[in-house]
Amino acid sequence: MILSDKRILEEIEAGNIIIEPFKKECLGTNSYDVHLGKYLACYKNRTLDAKLHNKIEHFEIPKDGFVLQPNTLYLGVTLEYTETHKQVPFLEGKSSTGRLGIDIHATAGKGDVGFCNTWTLEISATQPVKIYAGMPIGQLIYFEVKGDIANIYSTKGNAKYNTKTTKPVESMMWKNQF
Repeated sequence: MILSDKRILEEIEAGNIIIEPFKKECLGTNSYDVHLGKYLACYKNRTLDAKLHNKIEHFEIPKDGFVLQPNTLYLGVTLEYTETHKQVPFLEGKSSTGRLGIDIHATAGKGDVGFCNTWTLEISATQPVKIYAGMPIGQLIYFEVKGDIANIYSTKGNAKYNTKTTKPVESMMWKNQF
C-alpha cells in the first residue's frame, strides 16, 4: 500500500519519516518531490571494475547550469536528507524529468527501512540537456511494510551507505565478497 499525502504528513508528525528541508508545497497526492543538490560526480576511469574501488571526482553545478552528455554516467545527490523508520521509500523520476530524457536511477530506486541520508542518483541522459541545482528531480513514494523487521538499515554492520553526506557516493560493490 502506498501512503497518501495525509498519511505521509501523519508519519512526518510521528517522526517516522523525516525530510529536511521539508516544504509542504512539494507534497503530492501520494509522493514527495525531491530536488537536485548542487554536486555531481563522474568516475575518473571510463572502464569500471566491480571488484575495485572506482574513484569519482565531485564538482559543483554552476549557477547557470550544467549540460549532461549522453553515454556518461553522472552521480547526483538529492538536496533533501531523508529518514524512513517504518516504511519502504522508493525514489522515482518525475514525468517532467523523464520527458527531458533524464533517467535518475539505473537500478537503485528502492531504499530500506532505516535508510537515513541523502539519495545518490545514477543520472543519464538520452541527448544533451541542461540541468540546474535545486531543480525538481524525482519523487519519493512510501510503501507500508507487513511484518516485523529484523535488520534496520541504519543499524546493519555491513550497510555501505550509512555515512551522512551532501555529495554523491560512488558504488561500494567492491566491499562485497564474490
